[in-house]
Amino acid sequence: MYLLTVILLPMLGGLFAGIAGHRTAKTDVGLSLAALGAEWALCLGLLPKTGQALALPELAGLGLSLQVSGLSVVLCIAAATLWLVSGIADREYLSHDTKTARYHLFLLLTEGAIMGVFLSGDFYTTLVFFEMMSLASYPLVMHNETPQAREAAGSYLAYAVIGGMVTLMGLFLLYDALGTLRFDELGAAVLAYEGSRGRLYAGGICALTGFAAKCCMWPLHTWLPKAHPAAPAPASALLSGIITKGGVFGIFALAAKVFVHDAGAGNFLLLFGVVTMVWGGFMGLCHTNVKTVLACSTMSQIGFILTGTAMQCLLGEENGIAVWGTLLHMVNHSWFKLVLFVSVGIIAHTTGKLELTELRGFGRGKRQLMVIFLLPALGIMGVPLFNGYVSKTLIHESIVEYIHLLSHAGADIRLYKAAEWLFLLSGGMTVAYMLKLFVCLFVERNGDDEVQERYDKTALQASPFLMNLLTLCALLCPLLGMTPHLTLERIAAFAQGFFPTSGMEEHVAYFSAGNLKGGAISLAMGAVLYLGFVRTLVRRYSLEGVRYTNPWPSVLSLEDSLYRPLLMVWLPFAGAVCARLIASVFEWLVLLANKLLFFRFDPIVKPPEDHRFANYDPHPQGRRGELGTFGFGLTLFALGYMAIMLFLLVCNVIL
Repeated sequence: MYLLTVILLPMLGGLFAGIAGHRTAKTDVGLSLAALGAEWALCLGLLPKTGQALALPELAGLGLSLQVSGLSVVLCIAAATLWLVSGIADREYLSHDTKTARYHLFLLLTEGAIMGVFLSGDFYTTLVFFEMMSLASYPLVMHNETPQAREAAGSYLAYAVIGGMVTLMGLFLLYDALGTLRFDELGAAVLAYEGSRGRLYAGGICALTGFAAKCCMWPLHTWLPKAHPAAPAPASALLSGIITKGGVFGIFALAAKVFVHDAGAGNFLLLFGVVTMVWGGFMGLCHTNVKTVLACSTMSQIGFILTGTAMQCLLGEENGIAVWGTLLHMVNHSWFKLVLFVSVGIIAHTTGKLELTELRGFGRGKRQLMVIFLLPALGIMGVPLFNGYVSKTLIHESIVEYIHLLSHAGADIRLYKAAEWLFLLSGGMTVAYMLKLFVCLFVERNGDDEVQERYDKTALQASPFLMNLLTLCALLCPLLGMTPHLTLERIAAFAQGFFPTSGMEEHVAYFSAGNLKGGAISLAMGAVLYLGFVRTLVRRYSLEGVRYTNPWPSVLSLEDSLYRPLLMVWLPFAGAVCARLIASVFEWLVLLANKLLFFRFDPIVKPPEDHRFANYDPHPQGRRGELGTFGFGLTLFALGYMAIMLFLLVCNVIL
């Protein structure tokens, strides 16, 4: 009953807020905040309930099951905290918005769905709530209804739908091979499995696809840089900080329950983790839109998390350091992006701008805003005495430990040494692009003296309450970083039970010379990248003054140059050709029959001609605007699907 309440409360709160907001202006804000506060308290109540489980009646042949683990408790509390702070920011960010009722409806539906993901006890339940989360969050991306928001939402929806279908196919394969999808049974099922290992790999790769798309693993990341700038800043904080963690949770489950201590799966995940880490970091260096830079940063930091997950598989029974580092970096990253996106949202709400060239010098003299931005920026850079340094150090040490194990065994270590240096380089990229943002916003003066004077006199459109709340959130970064043994390690120890590990066997000296050396290398690389790349290729001088420009050629965009042409041109063309050939075969058979059977008469059967065959109609049934789009249809499907799920869950509670 309690677990269902955790899932149902925000969903029902969203329905009430949406209905009330349409009838009475702004009542949805109060109802939404009340639901968010109650949900936060409920998630805190999960702390003593670790180990509890609940099986729901069968649905589509399989029953939904919920289970409380240390990991699910940590993720639920983190999600509820982010939703609460984001909801408080929404109150001011959307103060002049006329569609807040719709926004709060889907905001709370998404929160309930992600709670279902984190509390799931099997892959089937994970996928059900995962798809609910994906479809419910689609209107958050498209909330502003600008052309950019529509395009971004379309990309987001395509990844969600296609990725979900591929993941479902992967779960079919795993269920057929292992006979179960329950997390507590998969370990024994894998040990007893005597079939082809390739069969498990095929199912695992398919299942990975949808989760990888949601957590923006390369090359399924292209929705992220578009969705974050398009969505309202508080929604971007959730998309980056915690909704991506729904995908990470699915990958955690695959690594911990199906591919336990599997070196092949570990190497596969390490490859994509490293590429994601480097690619996101480089894109962060190039982009000049503040929210896009933070979106690329999310991709890079997810790469760090995936690298740590890969090391869990590679290290086998000695994977405690990788488990702790991965868990802590996931929690730390959620906190970084909450504060960073909301602070950037305040800047955008005040100025209406997001481009660095236009925002130069805006933060000069705004000391509280500078502190709010600087502390999580130092944390995500991995500066010692901040929480990001602790989690990055643990992941780095897991790579070093595996290299030592291979070295003692006489195995080739060159690829893993390369992975270690790419890890450090990615940390340097993080330093460089965060320096780019901070220097541009808070250090440099605007090239136009009148603009700078106006910025100096501009008051932030944020209440003292929100600013003080963000200050407290930012101060948590150094507080956790200076007390890792008292705070962060206890969080990791509490959440580690989801993974096959005995935890940390040795005390970690985070501030020893060896560990500080790794952090110092990344900081030095960051300084070199900032001076050698950002200050020369991104920050350029022109006749109009200093301008920030993106040096990355747009023709190299994966989505615009590959995915969209493939899905919208080449595949439809190939399908139309095949369909035309099949139709032509039928016509030829009819003509042949006419010749053979009615050779003395006029043709009896004439195939009808369809001049609209294989033509694409962008406006079906003559409708125009949003009501005629594929996205709107899928949104209606999402609402109907979630209504059915809510009905079944409520009936289960009552009965």
